[in-house]
Amino acid sequence: MGPGFTCPWSGSLSGFRVRTWIEPVVASTQVAGSLYDTGLLLVLKESFASDARDSSNYSANQSLGERQEDQQQKAISNFYIIYNLVVGLTPLLSAYVLGWLSDRYHRKISICTAMLGFLLSRIGLLLKVMLDWPLEVMYGAAALNGLCGGFSAYWSGVMALGSLSCSQSRRSVRLILIDLVLGLAGFCGSMASGHLFKQIVGHSAQGLLLTACSVGCAAFALFYSLFVLKVPEAVSKPNKVHPTVDTVSGMMGTYRTLDPDQQDKPNIQANPPTPGKEKPSQAIIALLFVGAIVYDLAVVGTLDVMALFVLKDPLHWNQVQLGYGMASGYIIFITSFLGVLVFSRYFRDTTMIIIGMVSFGSGALLLAFVKKTYMFYIARAVMLFALIPITTIRSAMSKLVKDSSYGKIFVILQLCLALTGVVTSTMYNKIYQLTLNKFAGTCFLLSSFLSFLAIVPIGVVAYKQVPGSRQGECADTQRS
Repeated sequence: MGPGFTCPWSGSLSGFRVRTWIEPVVASTQVAGSLYDTGLLLVLKESFASDARDSSNYSANQSLGERQEDQQQKAISNFYIIYNLVVGLTPLLSAYVLGWLSDRYHRKISICTAMLGFLLSRIGLLLKVMLDWPLEVMYGAAALNGLCGGFSAYWSGVMALGSLSCSQSRRSVRLILIDLVLGLAGFCGSMASGHLFKQIVGHSAQGLLLTACSVGCAAFALFYSLFVLKVPEAVSKPNKVHPTVDTVSGMMGTYRTLDPDQQDKPNIQANPPTPGKEKPSQAIIALLFVGAIVYDLAVVGTLDVMALFVLKDPLHWNQVQLGYGMASGYIIFITSFLGVLVFSRYFRDTTMIIIGMVSFGSGALLLAFVKKTYMFYIARAVMLFALIPITTIRSAMSKLVKDSSYGKIFVILQLCLALTGVVTSTMYNKIYQLTLNKFAGTCFLLSSFLSFLAIVPIGVVAYKQVPGSRQGECADTQRS
């Protein structure tokens, strides 16, 4: 790959150097994260199961065993309530500051600091497994992760670098490509996680190989981001000097998105933006925020409960099945990427967002009535476009603000999602506990409702955008 190497997703990024690619950081971080997530859940399961076996009231009686399984589910759920509160709230102290520093001084500040937090949290789980420390240690590990910015600072930094490296007309595809890499890495990590957990079987050593691999991947991501990764130069400004780059025909250059993409054409004519467009842009950003938050409520709630749902009857998965099940969730990164490539040629961003929301809502509805393992995978298959909404919303927002504000706007969105995730996690876990013996799929029904509800603000954005875009196209036709 020489300096002149180009690829379909890079578009106008001639001379794009390998060291500016964020993908190696995303891939190694996600492998570490998928190993860590599976490892933490299995460590919790083994710890609470061991406590139940050691209790004096333990019996082989089937009815008592079922009650102990329910108690184990509630114990894991209660752990995750506190754990998710720590993970969601501690970044509020640092993520916005890191985003501001990244915009003002250096783009890698938020990514590298968050990488340090990731590494410390993975080391915390490794030490818990090696030294048989109490589970409460993981609250401290989560706090260290959050104080370093957590996922909010990390992912906002990744999205900022991804947005800088491409033009507006290619941004949705560029960001979904990063998500694709994340999904492929998560798939590989999850597929291997169950097997790695079983390699060393013992009391405190079970899961040692899994957690050690997670630490290794996190360390690689940190050192790569510190010493190898370089910040790409923004390509949006050169587009004004060489506007023909964005008018090249082809799959990437001809797809239609939100009205901000229509600004590319006025840029060719060197027409300044009218002051009257600022207020509509603010209203659109607000509606996009609302749609993203409501949709994220549905997604986060489903994922939080799903991990517990598959461990109990009727599915009652083991370690390997759990790894495969978590890996199936990463397939949507591939299908969502392919969906954006196809849909972007025929639909606007708002239409793609709605397609993704309908996909997830329908899958969550089916998930509520799962009784067999094959039914679970059918429900996951229906969610094949579930990743499109949040990624496309981020892309749309990046087109409405200056590139110097990417770090702040992305971290604000991520912090909003983190806050709502904290509320969602607590709410869904409590609902799951209350409905565990009645109808365990209640949470999935709620997620389906919220997913369809999120379509409302996006529909309003579509309604606001269509007339303006048509008028703009007519005006461009008349000028040509």
